[in-house]
Amino acid sequence: MINNKIVLGYIGNGKSTNRYHLPFVLQRKDKFIVKTIYNPHIHHDVWDKIEGINYTENQDDIFLDDEIDMVVVCTGHHYHYEYTKKALEHNKHCLCEKPFMENSQQAKEIFALAKEKGLYCSAYQNRRYDSDFLTVQKVIESGKLGDLLELEMHFDYYRPEIPESVDHFDPAMSYLYGHGCHTLDQVISYFGKPNDIHYDVRQLLGSGRMNDYFDLDLYYGTLKVSVKSSYFRVKSRPSFIVYGKKGMFEKYSKDRQEEHLKLFHMPTNSDFGKDLPEHYGTLTYYDDEGIYREEKVPTVDGDYARVYDGIYDSIVYGKEQVIQPWQTILQMEMLETGVKDLK
Repeated sequence: MINNKIVLGYIGNGKSTNRYHLPFVLQRKDKFIVKTIYNPHIHHDVWDKIEGINYTENQDDIFLDDEIDMVVVCTGHHYHYEYTKKALEHNKHCLCEKPFMENSQQAKEIFALAKEKGLYCSAYQNRRYDSDFLTVQKVIESGKLGDLLELEMHFDYYRPEIPESVDHFDPAMSYLYGHGCHTLDQVISYFGKPNDIHYDVRQLLGSGRMNDYFDLDLYYGTLKVSVKSSYFRVKSRPSFIVYGKKGMFEKYSKDRQEEHLKLFHMPTNSDFGKDLPEHYGTLTYYDDEGIYREEKVPTVDGDYARVYDGIYDSIVYGKEQVIQPWQTILQMEMLETGVKDLK
């Protein structure tokens, strides 16, 4: 560490690094230093180079640099195991993009190695800090819904060209792996391990094609949490609907951080990721006097940088990891189970 700051090296210089990591970690200059970014074709990358960062086509500039404390793996999923293991073997903490690994066995091996070496290792589960998900937690914890009965979460697109362009099935390239790694982690992080799971994972274009739809029901006693996504939704379903014995909460719009990042409207802007009143969710319920109420709920601000805050607290202050290994392993097992019968 340099002046109590964790020194970072990134593997990969694409969308993940430049859109979902650097804009946030660079807001934490009191905690982190981004020293080096590696990519085998770094000088042909489309992303602008950031002043003060060393860009290299030599992996050794990261793995053999004693100043670098932590490696952040932002490559395609098929390189996650290789680079994460290499980082740990070189005694560096590691943060890896999602889906974390290609299977749960790899995840177990990686976490066992990290534990053996006393190093931090986790998946980059930034969607825990989506504004819509944080707002749902706020509503649940208000108690206005009463006992929870059902929660539906949707992650919909109308992008038929994506599955239509794929003529084979690859489990790790499935829609469940690519998007279930967001939503399933949200469920696990808040509700824990379910008592039972029902899987409905489909190839809408037929066998031998891409998985392009999933609908998973996770059961927690009387509570059912449904995680649903499709590439063929012309109009998206609400991001969240929550039902309790006394009321319901419905929020249509999703977190806006990704929307703003795609427009290069960065976290340096005061309105970054913030909902406008028309994006607020609606809470409808009967209060303790039995009076019907309907109110708009201001959205809780999301902030993907909170992943890095948790990492800093864990490494520097010895606090428990926020993104726990068992949660990531459980998620990987769910992803595997969901696609195991597809061909």
